[in-house]
Amino acid sequence: MTGAGGLLRFMLRRERFALPWWLLGTTLLVLVQSTQSQELYDSAEDLAKLRQSIGGNTAVIAMSGPTRLLDTIGGEVVFEIFAFTCIVVALMNMFLIGRHTRADEESGRAELVRSARVGRRATLAAALALAGLANLATGLLAFAAATGTGLPVSGSALFGAAFAAVGMAFAAMAAVAVQVFENARAAYGAVALALGAAYVLRAAGDVGNGALSWLSPIGWGQRTFPYVDNRWWPLAIPVAVTAILGAAAMVLLGRRDFATGLVRPRPGRPTASAVLGSPLGLAWRLQRASLAGWAAGLFLLGAAYGSIGDSIQQYVADNPEVAEFLPGGAADIVNSYLALTAMTLALTAAAYAAVATLRARSEETSGRTEPVLSTATSRAGWLASHLTVAAVGSAVVLTAAGFGEGLAYGLTVSDAGQIPRLLGVALGYLPALWVVTAVAVLGIGWVPRAAAGLAWAVFGYCAVIALFADSFDIPGWLQRGSPFAHTPRAPLDSLSPTPLLVLGVVAVAMAIGGYAGFRRRDLGY
Repeated sequence: MTGAGGLLRFMLRRERFALPWWLLGTTLLVLVQSTQSQELYDSAEDLAKLRQSIGGNTAVIAMSGPTRLLDTIGGEVVFEIFAFTCIVVALMNMFLIGRHTRADEESGRAELVRSARVGRRATLAAALALAGLANLATGLLAFAAATGTGLPVSGSALFGAAFAAVGMAFAAMAAVAVQVFENARAAYGAVALALGAAYVLRAAGDVGNGALSWLSPIGWGQRTFPYVDNRWWPLAIPVAVTAILGAAAMVLLGRRDFATGLVRPRPGRPTASAVLGSPLGLAWRLQRASLAGWAAGLFLLGAAYGSIGDSIQQYVADNPEVAEFLPGGAADIVNSYLALTAMTLALTAAAYAAVATLRARSEETSGRTEPVLSTATSRAGWLASHLTVAAVGSAVVLTAAGFGEGLAYGLTVSDAGQIPRLLGVALGYLPALWVVTAVAVLGIGWVPRAAAGLAWAVFGYCAVIALFADSFDIPGWLQRGSPFAHTPRAPLDSLSPTPLLVLGVVAVAMAIGGYAGFRRRDLGY
């Protein structure tokens, strides 16, 4: 463990810009949901109506959690956001562990660190300590946001502790995964698969007799029933799992060679395929797995939204206050709901657009771009290949989201025509996604070191404007800076081609500006 303390300080310094955004995002989710829930359901009668309308809706229960949480207003907040916020917290821990262990081994940074007076297990210990501090901060901020909005202190303390405990369980899973697999992407894929399984088990358990929920870290956190029963003992399960998996990760670390994994990757083909003879083929090969994962995830999320579209009218009739948060109010409830969910799906797809575009920057900083550019490949051609994959991939994930929502909603209302209808609604957001992509290209071209921060700042700004503009009473001039504000909210509004064309022109102009900057700067800067 020699040097673990110094490594922890170094990791905290490296995370001084990225980690606060994760913490801010989870805090805002709790803050906004707590405020809105207390405004919507400010009496026992309102909560009773909510329990009655949701009690028989298996789709809502599968998405959110056990209806027992709806006995109190604080429990309603947990019901609404706990499962989704746990996904955010789990991803935060996955990236924290992976970035400071396996990714550093891949880049060669860990070898330089290990050449100093640093113990073999110090890096993993420091990474787990970093995750522990991040989860502690998450729990404290959730506690502060909940109590600050008027929820009981005892329930809020358990609420925050549940977030921290679930987050540490996934951090320990990531610590094991980075010992098993030889590259960060494989380790991320394994943790993401475990996260998906945890969500599915929790959903199946909540819809059924509850037994399967005890196999899910998310279920462990929900079974504490904050604000309802305030049971602390279920948190002993994620604490024990964290200790066991953390110890297992340390043991596995001692049984593998440096920069390798316990499971060696499958040998590749003796000769490269013809597709890899072009920069576009290489970019596709690098990003195809990520694209498939995002498309599958957006399809499932769209299907989840579409499955409850037919029951939204009765839900709003039982809870008329909810109509205030729909873009069209109560006048056209179903289309208002579909418009809101389509925008949410598009925002999620915008995150893919940013990730796919920034892959070009990560390839550059890793040193893999120089051998490619040493061939006849031009700088413009190389950057265009990654931009093409990001632009086309954005259309693919939007198509998957729209198809999933249209298919599920069409099945519930026995109308196959909903598939092309909602597919068109989703693709209407494609120019807005291309603007996010172009911002990332502009950053890569002119401010490469700040490109990731710029892209994610723009994404966060778009998300806040799209979801919370009315709640925060954001001025209209500030809202108009978001490309999503200029996209018609179909199917509530008709799709007008003019704003979509303007957004497309803006995206092209910014992308060209990014190309100009990339051609003039030093590579790897």
